[in-house]
Amino acid sequence: MCSTTTFTRRQALAGAAALPLALSWADPLRASDFSALQGELDAAISSGRMPGLVALIARGPDVWVHVAGLRDLDSAAPMTRDTVFAVASIAKPLTAVAALMLVQDGVLGLDDPVDPWLPELAGRQVLRQADGALDDTMPATRAITLRDLLSMRMGLGIDFADPAEVPIVGQMQALGVAPGPRLFAEDADTYMARLGSLPLIHQPGEAWRYHTGLDVAGVLVERASGMSQGEFLRRRVCAPLGMHDTAFFGPVERLATQYWPNPETGRMEPWNSAAGDSFADVPAFEAGGGGHVSTVDDFLAFGRFLMAGGLVDGRQLLSRDLVDEMLTDQISPAQKAASPWFPADFWDTHGWGLGVALRTAPQDAEGRFGWWGGYGTSFWCDPATDSVAILFTQRMMTGADDTALAETFNAAAFDAR
Repeated sequence: MCSTTTFTRRQALAGAAALPLALSWADPLRASDFSALQGELDAAISSGRMPGLVALIARGPDVWVHVAGLRDLDSAAPMTRDTVFAVASIAKPLTAVAALMLVQDGVLGLDDPVDPWLPELAGRQVLRQADGALDDTMPATRAITLRDLLSMRMGLGIDFADPAEVPIVGQMQALGVAPGPRLFAEDADTYMARLGSLPLIHQPGEAWRYHTGLDVAGVLVERASGMSQGEFLRRRVCAPLGMHDTAFFGPVERLATQYWPNPETGRMEPWNSAAGDSFADVPAFEAGGGGHVSTVDDFLAFGRFLMAGGLVDGRQLLSRDLVDEMLTDQISPAQKAASPWFPADFWDTHGWGLGVALRTAPQDAEGRFGWWGGYGTSFWCDPATDSVAILFTQRMMTGADDTALAETFNAAAFDAR
């Protein structure tokens, strides 16, 4: 099951029901530019590599959408344009925008200590050795700031070391706060109490550690705003942008079931059913680092908002200066050298801003921003060509090559002339 449509921005905003059956691309793009890409996307479905997908490419006012496969294998429910996906880490910049709105309001300071709002993080101790005993520590040289959280330099984050050999990794797993596909199952205060019981792996601002800072930033948004993160996001970000399907839970009748490839059989097996205990109900912990659900059209609106410098419908929702700061590389060469990531040459071609990755090379890719999500999603924007490329699948990432289809997709999206 697959379909492809092209339409103008005004028609996109009118919703899926108003889509025409076919329209030609206006310059500089043509629908034929994506015929080979469409074949690759369909092959990913027919080969069984993934159950279904929704792909969207926009340049200026023109949009190309391709829908293929199934939303749920057991029921054979077809994938649709408005399918709601668990989007994982591509929602990190949403949390960053929410926090930066509080900076704009004067409630938070980007470089002020977060201790008044997050006392669990005050008076930090830091491991003398990253793999050392949990009680072999020294005092932090300074407090953690909001910039540290959004740039993921707070001192805690993902570590792929063997938990049996590295105590901090084992303790994070034991407490349920180690980054991973399973979201924290208790409330935000419990999450912060458990983080506060841990020493930092490195000094604040010293190195980049993936993920944890954005979950903490979400808690900061809640406490500083006096409302749940979901409510703040709805009122201040999603409603003004028309992102009506973006939240921390979604409607069962449109949620895509999440799958993972069984390593022994290679077959797609449910990781969580759309009717199960994740994403269909209000969660105890609204995870700012990757607990959101959304649609391709919502993320198109978000990408256009960022490329417009925070402007939406003539209103400066977030100041251009703060958007520019968000899209500026925050990680120094020394910090990159101290922060291995995959692939091994990641930092040769990427930087990290506030809540979002940045392309720094090759030259024709400089200025692009976005990220991948561990549940099988990809979101990238290219201001130079006024383009947005969004690929949503429900196949979980399990290996280093799981971004290959998204990278092929991005190349077609941004290089089409």
